[in-house]
Amino acid sequence: MKLFLLLFFIGSNIVFAQTSKLDYNNLNHLFFNNKHKQIEEDFKNKHSIKKAVILSGLIPGSGQIYNHIAMPKGKKKGFWKVPLIYSGLGVSSYFLITNQITQKSLKNEYIARQNGDLGNIEWADLQNTDQVLTLYNQYIGWRDLSIVAATLVYILQLTDAGVEAHFVNFDISKDLSLSINPTILNYQNAGIQLSINFN
Repeated sequence: MKLFLLLFFIGSNIVFAQTSKLDYNNLNHLFFNNKHKQIEEDFKNKHSIKKAVILSGLIPGSGQIYNHIAMPKGKKKGFWKVPLIYSGLGVSSYFLITNQITQKSLKNEYIARQNGDLGNIEWADLQNTDQVLTLYNQYIGWRDLSIVAATLVYILQLTDAGVEAHFVNFDISKDLSLSINPTILNYQNAGIQLSINFN
């Protein structure tokens, strides 16, 4: 009888140890899966649209780089936009500076001719003072267009950073599908059937 109780006690401990080990493994597996999902959710929540726009506002193109780093695998990256942004800003800034310098030179030329001076040799081929004034107004217009172009590039890159930040966590899995098929309505009229699948 004592031997039977001893075997029963040892057997129940082995069974209890195995079940507790299995439960521990299941709990461990569930814990790490939940922890992994929580980390993913935290990462998604940390990616801020506001931060992307502010970064692009402070340093043009930095919002695109911020979005690029957060973009998951399989999605198109936005880092290639940074050279385009700086090209647009660089070209518009170049024309802004050259047009500003030229209009100042023409303004000084006009003032010098009004005072009876010979003026700058650079504008010697302009014999008429009205020609100097017309050219001055033309360069003022070009300078203003350069300011508009630089502002548009700046605003466009801000908008792009905000829009792209919206799509960082956007689901592009194959479970989402859209299909358009021809159909017949009421057995008489031809029509189009639109099906959206969210699996």
